[in-house]
Amino acid sequence: MENEAGALSRVAGLFSSRGYNIESLTVAATEDPTLSRMTLVTVGSDDVVEQITKQLNKLIEVVKVVDLSDGVHIERELMLIKVRAVGNDREEIKRMADIFRGRIIDVTDKSYTIELTGTGSKLDAFIEAMERSTILETVRTGASGIGRGERILKI
Repeated sequence: MENEAGALSRVAGLFSSRGYNIESLTVAATEDPTLSRMTLVTVGSDDVVEQITKQLNKLIEVVKVVDLSDGVHIERELMLIKVRAVGNDREEIKRMADIFRGRIIDVTDKSYTIELTGTGSKLDAFIEAMERSTILETVRTGASGIGRGERILKI
């Protein structure tokens, strides 16, 4: 989509005016500073997704719409999670972070902040594996995706 003020608002407005839910949304400038790439996750039947795609293509700011789920793709999400880490729990939390290939990026005498990347289901599994009472705060970016191999988004 064009990297201009109001473009994101018009896309979000399209979804809300039709009663569609946005599960996650990430937007950032691309290698071309005049364009932004938006990765949007929504849930619906094939007909609903087709309707959304048609409506998005009508927006002036939208340059191209690609449904990544139509082919092989890579999907990743970033999560920062702050957990209570005191006493004997510190070693167990370190092990858990290692198992999930997370990195402890901040340490205090009472907490760890862990950075994890992966699919949404991997991040969900980490949260489920942690004792709920140890989780102090969670921040997630939402999914970003790209086609695998030679599959590229060409404008």
